Amino acid sequence: MTLVPGSGGRSINALEWTGDTLLLLNQRVLPLRESVTRITDSSGVAHAIKTMVVRGAPAIGVAAAFGLVMAVQNANRKRLPWREEFRKAAEELRSTRPTAVNLFWAIERMRKEVMRLPDEPEGAAYHLEREAMAIRDEDVAANRRMGAHGAKLLKSGSVITHCNAGALATAGYGTALGVIRAAVAAGKKIHVFVGETRPFLQGARLTAWELVKDGIPCTLITDSMAAVIFQAGKVQAAIVGADRIAANGDVANKIGTYGLAVLCRVHRVPFYVAAPVCTIDPAVRTGKAIPIEERDGREVTHFLGTRIAPDGIPVYNPAFDVTPAKYVTAIVTERGVLRPPFPAAIRKLVR
Repeated sequence: MTLVPGSGGRSINALEWTGDTLLLLNQRVLPLRESVTRITDSSGVAHAIKTMVVRGAPAIGVAAAFGLVMAVQNANRKRLPWREEFRKAAEELRSTRPTAVNLFWAIERMRKEVMRLPDEPEGAAYHLEREAMAIRDEDVAANRRMGAHGAKLLKSGSVITHCNAGALATAGYGTALGVIRAAVAAGKKIHVFVGETRPFLQGARLTAWELVKDGIPCTLITDSMAAVIFQAGKVQAAIVGADRIAANGDVANKIGTYGLAVLCRVHRVPFYVAAPVCTIDPAVRTGKAIPIEERDGREVTHFLGTRIAPDGIPVYNPAFDVTPAKYVTAIVTERGVLRPPFPAAIRKLVR
């Protein structure tokens, strides 16, 4: 994996496939270390997704697809029934993160490919590998088209983002950061306020790292400072990614997104969401039906392994929140920009 600054996210690789091994840039240790985790089986992929070695809705979908390829490859080496090994791997991968719909979308796409295949094991592994690579390549292409559409929405000035929706969260380039990258490439002078994104600090650790590598001007703020930035008139737009979008336009994204959207409404600042079409879940009518993952309380009570809260204190640690569609100005997809009323726009897009 080569990491080159100033590359517009092209060479920031969250994952790389070698033919039988998945290489993951370990996002748990960034920005202090750039460490690559080598994974050779589907259970390793499931563990990496659950522990957030790899994270971001599109990236975990791509990683899961390659995990399923390895399940079949390993079944062939051990002379095990490959369809059963695929089924078990898919079940394990589905159980890792409940909110991000891209994970389930990628697994279902791979399952449909399995249904079309003959029983010959070597051919199955070959065709599934091609499908996983297609999912990866389509994600990068979608991000670039999304960036082109979204860049038209941004004016020169300051933008605020939340969590990490960049190259690290995707197969490359990024969703929300892809829009910012495209706006910069178009000659707009963009400055990014980066929310730290407590408690896992994806903004401070990951988004800031990407922007510094790309040479895009940015300022890190704590999440509690966002309101003051808005009050001072320093923000012209907000743009975030998404883990699942309901049929009515409600958006599930990293915890803290809802508060940012409310600030945008109060201060009359546009709030944009950038996500591929596969993040839209038409089977979920509203955000109330989106399952919200609750993570280990140690993410709140500890920092770098050191306890910072009283022993025994109860912790509530939802990983995501839901922003009602009424607070969303537009949803940027690879097929264009959706505007309210979102139910009709989404129906037209996914029919």
